[in-house]
Amino acid sequence: MKNARERMDVLVAYREVGSYRGAAAICGTTHKTVRRIVDRHEADGAAPARKDRGHNYDDVTDLVARKIESSKGRISAKRLLPTARAAGYAGSARNFRRLVATQKALWRKGGHRGRRPAVWTPGDTLVIDWGVLDGVHVFCAVLAWSRMRFVRFAEDERADTTLALLAECFEVLGGVPRIVLADRMGCLKAGVVANLVVPTADYVRFATHYGFRPDFCHANDPESKGIVENLVGYSKRDLMIPQQPSLTNLAAANTAAAAWCVEVNAVTHSEICAVPAERLEQERTLLGVLPSLRSELGTRPISRRVDKLSCVRFGSARYSVPNRLIGSTVLISVVDNRVQVLEPFTGEVVAEHALVAPGEMSILDRHYGSARPDKPRRAPRARSATEKRFLALGEVAEQFLVGAAAAGVNKLPTELEQILTLHAAHGRDALLTALARAVQFKRWRADDVRSILAAAGAAPQPRPAGQALVLTLPSVPTRPLSDYAFGAEPS
Repeated sequence: MKNARERMDVLVAYREVGSYRGAAAICGTTHKTVRRIVDRHEADGAAPARKDRGHNYDDVTDLVARKIESSKGRISAKRLLPTARAAGYAGSARNFRRLVATQKALWRKGGHRGRRPAVWTPGDTLVIDWGVLDGVHVFCAVLAWSRMRFVRFAEDERADTTLALLAECFEVLGGVPRIVLADRMGCLKAGVVANLVVPTADYVRFATHYGFRPDFCHANDPESKGIVENLVGYSKRDLMIPQQPSLTNLAAANTAAAAWCVEVNAVTHSEICAVPAERLEQERTLLGVLPSLRSELGTRPISRRVDKLSCVRFGSARYSVPNRLIGSTVLISVVDNRVQVLEPFTGEVVAEHALVAPGEMSILDRHYGSARPDKPRRAPRARSATEKRFLALGEVAEQFLVGAAAAGVNKLPTELEQILTLHAAHGRDALLTALARAVQFKRWRADDVRSILAAAGAAPQPRPAGQALVLTLPSVPTRPLSDYAFGAEPS
């Protein structure tokens, strides 16, 4: 009721009729309201104590609290409901979700450990991590104090790839920080002792070459690696999703990534309220000096001597190299099932082959300056004066000589001398035409050539079945069709 007068009206109506519902009908309210006003009046204005009726989920509250504690607040009400049903809960799923939400709020309130913000020192820490989206791996690095960001794409997360991108990051920064803090990458981790990561020998060798100390995050430690995980998510949202990089064209994707890094490093960072590129100029003076040469990554190339076949042997197989390197020593390395042959001092790749099985060979024609023939070509070489004069007639004469020798023509030098006499009588063009016809029909004697010359081109030219037969027909006088009309006068 709104005021004391209305409450008094309810009390008067209740005394007159003696029932809650009758008084409610007189005053225009509900019987529950009338009962509440009467009870409060009889208790001298004090509200009666409410009865604690409990909840239908009280019996499973401890069970839900234990499950939430053991799962660190990650289990859902949907997955907890069957367990609660088995423990005797008979209420609705909606009411059970209220219980789970309440218990999760209590767990978060009492179980969150809290953390303090990191305070970074200039030139001290570089944080690195990997991410992946649609099969494309992204390498991210942040120079902690200046927030200078470095992003590149790769097709895998192997140790060689990671160290090569880390070396490129140092070159972009223009120096080496004192500490490189990495997540627990399997490619850089040799083992874990007392929750401390033991780096691999290659990583230790790489760190010694560049002069930094390798460090690793603790498991589930957002305090140390949150700065780079934010960059991984940012690069996915702002770079990878719009650009859609693919493994087939990583060079173009990395060019776009480098341009993106220049763009974001030239904008004021919201956390430090400064431009990372400008802040790097101050931090660069505190970075370590880059070594004069990059560290040698991966397995060490092996040396081989190029033999007289302009090949090198590797894994019981032969691989060709440019013939200018015959007798010299080259280096061989295997990268992604590809054999690369390199110059020993410059590191230039002079040949590249797919890896073949033992006993096989991979030969490239460009290494020899010409295409490789299917069969060896043994051209005739003139010795006598007659042979020199005959072969001087050209390719047709060479074909005639090779065919006659293969056919076993006896006294071939004599036949050649007789053919040369025909050259003086008929001329070069006619003789070459006759030799071409003799080669076509496999006639290897001088008398055959003489007969062809005597025909003077009138010999028939047979054609294979299905080809058009071209004949020279004589011209005859013709008459118009009108001469054949009915009743026409003969012309």
